[in-house]
Amino acid sequence: MTGPYPPQYGAGPVGPQMYPEGFQGFAQQPYPPATQPYPEGGIDGTYPGMLPPPVQYPPRKRRRWIIAVVALLAIAAIVGVIAAVTLTGGRDEQTSSGQLTESAAQAAIQDYLDALSNGDDETVARHTLCGLFDAAKERRADLALAGLSSDAFRKQYSSAEVTAIDKIVLWSPTQAQVLFTMRVEPASSSRGNQPRGGEEQAIAQLLSLDNEILVCSYLPRTAGQY
Repeated sequence: MTGPYPPQYGAGPVGPQMYPEGFQGFAQQPYPPATQPYPEGGIDGTYPGMLPPPVQYPPRKRRRWIIAVVALLAIAAIVGVIAAVTLTGGRDEQTSSGQLTESAAQAAIQDYLDALSNGDDETVARHTLCGLFDAAKERRADLALAGLSSDAFRKQYSSAEVTAIDKIVLWSPTQAQVLFTMRVEPASSSRGNQPRGGEEQAIAQLLSLDNEILVCSYLPRTAGQY
């Protein structure tokens, strides 16, 4: 389009004639008042009303149970070690002292038979009283009975020697019954037939007491008890 622009739209001197009637121009319009984001006086940090009660968590019973089990296992292990040491020590002591072994039983029976053969009434009574000899206040009757047993044994045998322990039956750790074989020499005044080979069996009841083995009773398999 050629020619001048209309006064209200085109360029030209600024004046009242360039704007429509009533135009006030680009005057700055006021913004509405900003709303206050927080209440006056600031924010109250307290919890509205009373705080709820604290949560009661159940105690950790599992941890206590595990500790108790571990403690019991430790105590059991200690007791087991002590028992094993005590038992081993007792066995070693019994073996070293020869209590209720074949060799110790043979030695004790031989000591008793020698006392019968030699007329040692006190040793015979110490055996037959089976641990009561030292505590007995009156021993005359026991010594007299031991003398009778010695006389009867010497009338039958002039000597007796234990040659073998055939069987040991333990009644307890300190008591046993023993079947043994002895080689005997008959007395010149004895009557009756002796077994061939001069051997016969007998039974003895033994007691282990204070590192000593006592022959509480003696019974030949072919004769009476002495």
